[in-house]
Amino acid sequence: MLSPKDLSQIAQKGITEEQINTQLEEFKTGFPFLKLEAAAGIGQGIISPDDNGRNAFIDAWKQYKADGHKIVKFVPASGAASRMFKDMFAFLDAPYNEPQTDFEKKYFDNIEKFAFYDALNDKCISNNGKDIKALIGEGNYKAVVANMLGNDGLNYGQLPKGLLLFHSYKDGARTPIEEHLVEGALYADSKGMANMHFTVSPEHRELFEKKVSEKKSVYEKKYGISYDVSFSEQKPSTDTVAANPDNTPFRNEDGSLLFRPGGHGALIQNLNDIDADVVFIKNIDNVVPDSLKEDTVTYKQLIAGVLVTLQKQAFEYLNLLETGSYSHEQLENIIRFVQRDLCCRKHDIKELEDAELVIYLKQKLNRPMRVCGVVKNVGEPGGGPFLTYNQDGTVSLQILESSQIDKSNTEYMKMFTEGTHFNPVDLVCAVKDYKGNAFNLPDFVDKTTGFISSKSKNGKELKALELPGLWNGAMSNWNTVFVEVPLSTFNPVKTVNDLLREQHQ
Repeated sequence: MLSPKDLSQIAQKGITEEQINTQLEEFKTGFPFLKLEAAAGIGQGIISPDDNGRNAFIDAWKQYKADGHKIVKFVPASGAASRMFKDMFAFLDAPYNEPQTDFEKKYFDNIEKFAFYDALNDKCISNNGKDIKALIGEGNYKAVVANMLGNDGLNYGQLPKGLLLFHSYKDGARTPIEEHLVEGALYADSKGMANMHFTVSPEHRELFEKKVSEKKSVYEKKYGISYDVSFSEQKPSTDTVAANPDNTPFRNEDGSLLFRPGGHGALIQNLNDIDADVVFIKNIDNVVPDSLKEDTVTYKQLIAGVLVTLQKQAFEYLNLLETGSYSHEQLENIIRFVQRDLCCRKHDIKELEDAELVIYLKQKLNRPMRVCGVVKNVGEPGGGPFLTYNQDGTVSLQILESSQIDKSNTEYMKMFTEGTHFNPVDLVCAVKDYKGNAFNLPDFVDKTTGFISSKSKNGKELKALELPGLWNGAMSNWNTVFVEVPLSTFNPVKTVNDLLREQHQ
């Protein structure tokens, strides 16, 4: 099926023939749905510490930082902002010239509230000889939008979200990348150093680097710290082959195979390259102005404190098991910790002989660990926290997307629709073992949890394959713990008008 030319093409990307054949087979078979035990809730996989507990965890995090561990803030930032402006692109193409839809009216009624207003006004003057008010006054609304989206204007239709002006301040407007730099200084520094890593697309990397070089010293001076900022791109080897509707390889007009980015699950490779003890992961658009950062900082420290507290206990138990000298009572304590604190249960654990039990406990304790903030479900899109059966028959906590759930199973759909919480990509991860060695994170991916979607290219239908999602299947075999955090810590920007929400003003 694959020609010598195909094999040369895939070799250049660092992909093997076996991987391509596996992907083509996955188009045929699809991916199995996950077997669920229950939706997670408070007391059932989600912890919600009281004030005393919260303060103790925050103190644990502050002590961990003071001990000089290496902490990295990892921000996926490669997505273009074009979807943010879908409605405004539609307005440019509409047969009418003045705002008609509620979305369009809201945009123009509040245009002065956008942090990019002054920059947009300048573009209108330089390109049209008139400011925004004058253009609106004469009914030329589309010129304003064209100056926002077009490449001779602000070019917001093509730029990544991380480089758009989100928030207004007295000393000028800030981009999300700057807000993340500030967050890094507020909860992710260690001994005066904040390590930041942004995953970016190749075409935008130079712009990101330029923005950081312009702003880095401003925030270093303001917060009295130093930054080490690095960037990476999705690896070509994580691209996936596209297929025709009949599951044969989709080909470009020149006969070459079509490859597509493997989705955010590809970033497990980027994360694996990070040298750190603890890594925070948060999406680029989930930021707020300084006036609202207090909750974010508090709860980031809280979930990090939960992580390092659990990790410390896991390491103590692993060291104990390695000595081979432990009592039955100590084994019972370790079982309780794995089942109660790490929410990983094996229904037939009582049937294991002591030697088998020790092997099992070591296996479950000695793996990457993540603590995920979850917020109360208010209908926003996002992955839900569930107790899920694993390949080895154990039950543990996972973040699931709706595509992983069998819609024909009424019991599962009831769990999904009545779930009390969801995960807004708010994670803190421990990626080294009890001996200080980095885990090889791809070893912990559940490869049976990818996703197939329908797309098109040049008018031809195709099937696209996404790798197991970064916080879904790519972290499936990690120890996972959920902590309730307030909704105030979740403020994504999915459309341009989301910037008008009070949380972004």
